[in-house]
Amino acid sequence: MATTAHPNSVAAVQARLPGRKFDHLFFSGVALLLAAAVFAGFARTYYLAGVFRAPLPSLIIHLHGAAFSIWIGLLVTQTALVSAQRVDLHRRLGVGAFGWACLMIILGVLAAVDALARGAGPPGRDPRSFFIVPIGDMVIFATLISFAFRNRTNPTVHKRLIVIATVGLSVAAINRWPFLVHHHNGAPYSYAFLLLIGVYDLWSTHHVYGSTLFGSAFLIAIQQICVPLGRTSAWIHAAGWVQSLVRQCLPFASSA
Repeated sequence: MATTAHPNSVAAVQARLPGRKFDHLFFSGVALLLAAAVFAGFARTYYLAGVFRAPLPSLIIHLHGAAFSIWIGLLVTQTALVSAQRVDLHRRLGVGAFGWACLMIILGVLAAVDALARGAGPPGRDPRSFFIVPIGDMVIFATLISFAFRNRTNPTVHKRLIVIATVGLSVAAINRWPFLVHHHNGAPYSYAFLLLIGVYDLWSTHHVYGSTLFGSAFLIAIQQICVPLGRTSAWIHAAGWVQSLVRQCLPFASSA
C-alpha cells in the first residue's frame, strides 16, 4: 500500500533544516581555505619571495599574479562583509569586483600568450599543447563570473558561482603544492572544494542547488576536455601559429 508524506510533516522537516542560517560561516570559511591554498602554492616563488622582487619571468606575469592575489583578497572581504551584515558595502564593492574580474580575464590570456612565446610550461609538456590549459581556465572563469553577475540579486546562486569560478583559478596554485610540484595534476584536489559545497547543500537543505551542479559540472568538463584537445594536431598547429606571431611582433617576449 503506497503512502505519502503528510504536508505538515514535510513542512516540519524543512523547518528543522539549517537552510541558509550558516551560509555566512560556511562561505567565509571556504574563502579562507582558498586563500590558504593559493598562498601555499605560490609562497615559495611569489609571496615569500617578496612579491614585487619575486624572480618572475616577465612584467605581465607580475601583473597577473598581483591581480589574482587581489581577487582572493576581494573574495575574503566580500564574504566577511556579508557575515558582518554589511550587504550594502558588499553590493557596492561587487560592481568594482566584476570589473576587476574582467581585467583578470584579459591578464590571464596575456599571461598565457606570454608563457607560450617564451616556450614555458611544465617539464615534459609541449608548451603549445599546454597553452590550452590556461586558456581553458579563462573560459571557465569568464563563463561562471558572467552567470554570477547576472544572478547578483539571487545570493544563493551568486555566491556559489563566484566560489566555483575561483576554485577553477586555484588549480594553478594547487599544482605548486610541494607534494604535487612534480606531477602538475592538482585539478582532482581542487574538486574537494566542489564536493564541500555539495555536501553543505545536502546538509543545509537536503538537496544540491542547481548552481552547484552546473558550476561544478562545467568546470570539470572543460578541464577534462582541455588535456586531450590540447594534444590534437589542430590545436598544436593553432598554438604554434600564435607562438610564431607573438615572437615576430614582440621579439623580446621569447628572450625573457
